[in-house]
Amino acid sequence: MTKTQEIAIRSIHRIEELEDIRKLESAIWGENDSIPTHQTITAVKNGGLVLGAYCGEKLIGFQYSFPGFNGQSTYLCSHILGIDEQFRNKGIGEKLKLAQREEALKLGYSLITWTYDPLESINGYLNIAKLGGGCSTYIANCYGEMEDLLNSGVPSDRFLVEWHIGEKKKANSSGREIPLDVVIEKSLIQWETIEKGVPVPSFSLSLPEQKCDTAFVAIPKDFRTIRATNSQAANEWRMKTRDIFTDLFQQGWEVTDFIKNSMTEIPVQFYVLTRK
Repeated sequence: MTKTQEIAIRSIHRIEELEDIRKLESAIWGENDSIPTHQTITAVKNGGLVLGAYCGEKLIGFQYSFPGFNGQSTYLCSHILGIDEQFRNKGIGEKLKLAQREEALKLGYSLITWTYDPLESINGYLNIAKLGGGCSTYIANCYGEMEDLLNSGVPSDRFLVEWHIGEKKKANSSGREIPLDVVIEKSLIQWETIEKGVPVPSFSLSLPEQKCDTAFVAIPKDFRTIRATNSQAANEWRMKTRDIFTDLFQQGWEVTDFIKNSMTEIPVQFYVLTRK
């Protein structure tokens, strides 16, 4: 993608375009059991939403949502977002989410929810820091054992994000004024670096005292590469963060920010949590 190529986001309603999205999903996740077109078109006709990202005439990304109901109110359940591998890390995911917000408001929604792997730092930065979502629910092995290209090898633990789009959009910034050396010192998960620069959890600090109102949890910068090259380290990160987040959420903490560390010698990023 060159600077002159603009990305267009549009709502999808036609069966032919939805079939293109199904094919892109299969290509991204390497699966044959992609979401069938008869399901996505039914959702679109009944309060759901499908968005396509296009570079020229080429479909390079998509987002699919359907209505949810918790017994008291309706919301939009953002089920899946995918980007063609050649177009990743170019801000297209953010464009899709912002377009999703605008279309959801038109449909009358005030809340969008979705799950994501809390160890995927790129998604954490987008979902929490840039979009302003929050999380206080941890779901262990949410989807069971997954064998697709992006999830195999570790339990499918997920954060459940709540994005209150009816409120004025405000990116989170609760922890960014704190010096990085303080964040590192106070991170509830400490780490050490082994061969090939791979970080692994070494030990955990005690949960914050009642008087504390901010907590930090480290995760690896590049969990996807760790999962592909060192399954033991990947599973150590999974289980250690599962324990920490579960305990924090049970004690009334909420993920409210994400600190993106750009220093190459520090192989981790940080979630920021505050008391509800």
